Amino acid sequence: QVQLVESGGGLVQPGGSLRLSCAANRHIGSIYAMDWYRQAPGKQREWVAVTTYYGTTNYEDSVKGRFTVSRDNANNTVYLQMTSLKPEDTAVYYCNGRTSGSSVVIFAWGQGTQVTVSS
Repeated sequence: QVQLVESGGGLVQPGGSLRLSCAANRHIGSIYAMDWYRQAPGKQREWVAVTTYYGTTNYEDSVKGRFTVSRDNANNTVYLQMTSLKPEDTAVYYCNGRTSGSSVVIFAWGQGTQVTVSS
């Protein structure tokens, strides 16, 4: 069974930075898309960013220019570098994979990592 383990979250002041990691216990190089999602208290989980095996990336509008997604296929890890953090970025962050042309995630959700942006 594939396991995804997210880490790197924490409490940070507005304007600060964090680097999240998502480690998989299987090879991710053949997975078309690895995405980051987040879920704020009382809200539905939302998509944040994607990195594909072509090397392309895309971002939700509110994080463009502030977040950078990357993948290290050799180490089966996906990263989310977050800068200029805002209180509205507070959420539990998750990663997951998708096949080409699908919006359905292919792995069980991990436990996520909590990001809290507050002064």
